[in-house]
This record gives sequence, structure tokens and C-alpha cells, in this order.
Amino acid sequence: MEKIRSAIAKARSERDAISAGQPAPRSVASRDNAPTVPDVISAHWAKLPQSTFNANLMRRNRIVAHQRGSEGTTIDMMRTRVLQQMRDNNWRRLAITSPTAACGKSTIALNLGVSLQRQADLRTLLLEMDLRRPSLMRMLGQRPTAMTFADVLRGNADFADVGVCYGGNLTIGASTGKSRDAAELLASGGIREVLAGIETHYQPNLTIFDMPPMLAADDMMAFATQVDCVLIVAAAERTTTKEIDLCEQELARQTNVMGVVLNECRYVGPEANYGYYG
Repeated sequence: MEKIRSAIAKARSERDAISAGQPAPRSVASRDNAPTVPDVISAHWAKLPQSTFNANLMRRNRIVAHQRGSEGTTIDMMRTRVLQQMRDNNWRRLAITSPTAACGKSTIALNLGVSLQRQADLRTLLLEMDLRRPSLMRMLGQRPTAMTFADVLRGNADFADVGVCYGGNLTIGASTGKSRDAAELLASGGIREVLAGIETHYQPNLTIFDMPPMLAADDMMAFATQVDCVLIVAAAERTTTKEIDLCEQELARQTNVMGVVLNECRYVGPEANYGYYG
């Protein structure tokens, strides 16, 4: 934990320099050639393991936002609306949850992250907080590693050892296995310092948290105060209005509810056909 505090303090000094319009701190030995703070932040991202999206795997997992085209138009529209609300309210942390399992919240979270990756001027973190049933690593085709994002949350690993960067501006922290202490971990005081350290070090414009289903356990409620806003993903023909209302009421007591995304809708009228934009 001392290592984390030290990293937070160092990164905060760099961030304060940016806010004050000052150049990056320079060492006496290399005063003339020292990089600026934005260069330092870019270097942090460049040091992360780099990867690319597998188009066939993305298609099989219904990740349609990795390239421009008619299939990803609705995701890009959601991206624009999310960014507008986040900027208007000066929000940085977005949680994505659902009332129950199998609503496609992780698919939506990953699609949104991939769509944001195509915004070259943005840096986005996508962090897997569904520690009971993690799925991002499988969806991305990542190989299991000795340490995962759950270990970072516990303070047992550094984010640089588990985060994987795509396209230079989207970094995903994924997990494997099942964490029996998920609710306790998400409610712990230490997690606040861990997340602050990650965000201070990497300076993302937006952090997306792929959360557990709202009504399946108390994990989402344990973490709700840590985020600025929440998107609720509902499954058409499966999620009930009562379930959505319950989630909205409970979440509104702790954070801002940005809206509800209707997923798995099979019947779409011709007025929603944006194919001519492809």
C-alpha cells in the first residue's frame, strides 16, 4: 500500500503541473531535454502490453464497434450521448450494470470502450468489476495470466502488469476466476486508493466500470458511491419494468442514473435504419 501511496503522490504532482500550465518536473542532470508531463503520461500508456482486436472474435462476441460501419452506428450514437453528458457534468467515472444476468451489460461495456478507442484524442480505461463472473478476458481472446485486475484491487499487483492497451488509448483491466469476497472488496476503503492511483498515473478522460448485475448481489450497491453515473442495460422481452424501476430507485440514492439501454431488441422499425451512413 505504501508503494501505491508513493505512486499517487508522484502522479498528482505531475497532474498539478498540467493544471497550472507548468512544464514537467525536470531533473538537474537532464534539465534541457526532460519530457513534458503529457509526454510522461503517454509513456505510461506506451509501456503497457499492447494488443489488437481480432475481427473474427469480435464479430462472434457481438462487438461491432471496432470499425466504422452501419453495424456499429447505434454504439457510436450511444458513445456521443455518453460523452456529451459526461462533459456537461464534469463526470469521469461511468458504471454499467443490469438488473439481472444475461442482459448483455459486458457486451455493451466493451462495445462502448471499443467505440471510444476510435476517438484518437481520448484515453479510456475499461475495468472489470464483475468479479464473480468475469467475461472480458474471454471476449477479447486474452490468455489467462498469473495476476489479474482483481489482484490489483487487492493491492497485490500493479496495474501495469495486468492492463492491456488497444490502439494506444484504450486500456482494459480484466479478471479470471470467481472472487467470493467481491462485495467486501468493492466496499473496502483500500479500493478507493487503488483506483485513484491508477487514474492519477494514467490520466484517462473516462473510466468505464463493467459491474455485476444489480439484483444478483450487493456488489453494485457496495461500489455505487465510487462512480459519477450509471447506465442500466435492460434485455428486451426479459427485463421487467419493475426491475428497472427498482434499480433506478436504489442507484439514485447513491449516484446519478444516466439512463437505460435497451439491449437484444429484435424488432426495429425502418426509421432506425442508419445503413446509409456506412
